Amino acid sequence: MSTQQNLDQLKAAQKVNAEVLLELTRSTFDSIERLSSLNLETARELLNTSVAQSQTLLGAKDIQEAARLQTGLAQPNLELLTNYYRKLYELVTELQKEATQVVESHYNHLSKNATAAIEKTASQAPGGDVMEAALKSVLSASTQVFDNMTKAAKQFADIADANVKAATTATSKAVGSATKAASAAKK
Repeated sequence: MSTQQNLDQLKAAQKVNAEVLLELTRSTFDSIERLSSLNLETARELLNTSVAQSQTLLGAKDIQEAARLQTGLAQPNLELLTNYYRKLYELVTELQKEATQVVESHYNHLSKNATAAIEKTASQAPGGDVMEAALKSVLSASTQVFDNMTKAAKQFADIADANVKAATTATSKAVGSATKAASAAKK
């Protein structure tokens, strides 16, 4: 190959890499923006809830009434935090999926280009068939490793999702039971 062809290929590869990096950077900044918004929203809600709860507690006539009130006041905070962690998990999962899609797309593009380059080089070089077979074998092995890593990441995400849903359900049930117990104790 000529030097100009090598430079053109290098230039094209650098352009693709820059596009991938830009796409990942945009996705990350979007996620940071959503995370900041979630944090501010949650902090505002916690502040408002805390102020309302403090006013309620200050209205208690004695220690027993304050203790009864305190038990019932935990539920809104638990629900708020459960909701926050659920949204946070969704945000992180979405970012992971976006990054995986970008990387998979880039890898597939890179793999196609490598296959084309192997075939072109093999057809021009003496003994190219042996070299082509060896390079295609390496490429195939790396593709299998990449596919296995992608499958493992997806399985991990599915397991984590199931665990978050189970934890959310358990927390909701526990909060409901505590609220019922607090209500029964007030009567």
